[in-house]
Amino acid sequence: MTIDFDQIDMVVADMEATLNFYRALGLEISDDAIWRTSTGIHHIDVTMPSGLIVHFDSPQLAVAYNRGWSPPTGTGTRNVFSFKVAERDDVDALHRKLTGLGYACTQEPFDAFWGARYAIVVDPDGNHVGIMSPSDPARRKAPPDL
Repeated sequence: MTIDFDQIDMVVADMEATLNFYRALGLEISDDAIWRTSTGIHHIDVTMPSGLIVHFDSPQLAVAYNRGWSPPTGTGTRNVFSFKVAERDDVDALHRKLTGLGYACTQEPFDAFWGARYAIVVDPDGNHVGIMSPSDPARRKAPPDL
């Protein structure tokens, strides 16, 4: 059996804020990808160029497909959802754009030990969102001692 990571479902508190953040990040989200009812947006369906499917769901919808779902407690996140950009300078440019729009940053852009330019910003629900350039083998170095 072969398995492949092919979908991420994120339950978010504010669908409008999430839509604005991920559009600012650069995701192309058509109006056809947004499921609205009289009570607001409940689902956004995005297929990335790689084929990965990203879903954003309202808490109300999450309960409909996962009876065991309950809102997270505490602060912080256990996930980093990383998005690839084409060039090293794109990391800095996108970081400037998002922080300029008021989104928080947990990791300023830096040259990571694996050879990529990397930064982490925070979406409206506290999810950490990585922005990463392709890895340049000439820039790789040993990882830090942990």
